[in-house]
Amino acid sequence: MQSTPLTAAAVAASPPARTGLRPVERLCAVTGLVLVLSGLAHLVVFAVDGGPWNGPVSWRKPVTFGLSFGVTLLAVAWVTSYLRVGARLRTVLLAVFAVDCVVEVGGITLQAWRRVPSHLDMETPFDTAVSTTLAVGGAVLVVLLSVFAVASFRHRPSGPAGMPLALRSGFAILLVALASGAAMIARGVLLTRTGHQEAAYHSTAPLKPLHGVSLHAVLVLPALAWLLARTPWREPVRRRILTAAVVGYGAAVAGAGVWALVAY
Repeated sequence: MQSTPLTAAAVAASPPARTGLRPVERLCAVTGLVLVLSGLAHLVVFAVDGGPWNGPVSWRKPVTFGLSFGVTLLAVAWVTSYLRVGARLRTVLLAVFAVDCVVEVGGITLQAWRRVPSHLDMETPFDTAVSTTLAVGGAVLVVLLSVFAVASFRHRPSGPAGMPLALRSGFAILLVALASGAAMIARGVLLTRTGHQEAAYHSTAPLKPLHGVSLHAVLVLPALAWLLARTPWREPVRRRILTAAVVGYGAAVAGAGVWALVAY
């Protein structure tokens, strides 16, 4: 009996054949795990050393940034495997992204151990250099993740049913996180340059919930699509669940955005 040839649509909808992690993916996996462990280790440091959890100088920053950057690096390395990006370009982008994550977390951790603010601190030439490096690193992150976001909309991602919607929604919400992060840095730098250092440290508070909520949609929504694809439920049911999750996540981001506008 002759087998039916696969159509172009079927090939496009199927996940890419994988024979194991590529070198850049192993790099991202190891780096991401190290950053997560760094965050957890500093949680132990906070439990032992104490001190304030909030504020520009606290152990919260190496904890939250280590965990957040580690998880984000792992997520981006995974979800970009479904994007239609050239292998060489994806390798370069992921490698730069991994290095940038290390620089960001490393600078924040260094300043936490020095007991000085990591961002917006222009008190000494060294502190200025660290703050500037973190700001430049943030700009690099915006560019890299924006490239992946554009790729997700330019060509339909592969993967199981619902994955294209999850990826595009996740990257669209991620752009909100990038915009809010850029806004925090820009406002803080402006206040610092005009002599309002203390106000600069507190100016980021209203946007932090929006930034935090929108940052991880690119992991949560694709992970849900991946899990739903492994259930016995019919495809229409899985799509409805995923659509409801996208709407719910969007509502949470919108709520955080309204709160930021009110509190700003």
